[in-house]
Amino acid sequence: MATTDIDTVSTSADKAKLAATGLLVIGGVAAFYLLGKQDLWLRVVTLLVLIAAGIAVFFTSAQGKELTAFGQDSLKELRKVVWPTRPEATQMTLYVFAFVVVMALFLWLTDKALEWALYDLILGWKR
Repeated sequence: MATTDIDTVSTSADKAKLAATGLLVIGGVAAFYLLGKQDLWLRVVTLLVLIAAGIAVFFTSAQGKELTAFGQDSLKELRKVVWPTRPEATQMTLYVFAFVVVMALFLWLTDKALEWALYDLILGWKR
């Protein structure tokens, strides 16, 4: 039986960075509303600057670095994807549309057959 160790090391510096991130974002929103009598551009700039500062602080923490590494790995994997050619994509799209039309007709015919069987044959309601 293999044991796997999970690293959940969280330093107090990282906790402080995450707290600072939260405070900066909340401070940005609070400043936006507290500067209600100021011009809109000043309020928006204040909000954006404080949110950008919060994002910058977040990306210096361990969680931010992990998120950056995850994004880079995702981009590497995305480059490995073999995308369909335009004719293949068009052909598959047409198949999907054809299937949707056939399924719609099938459901409509089933609905009408059940309606006829229930109302006309069983209940005897002639319309």
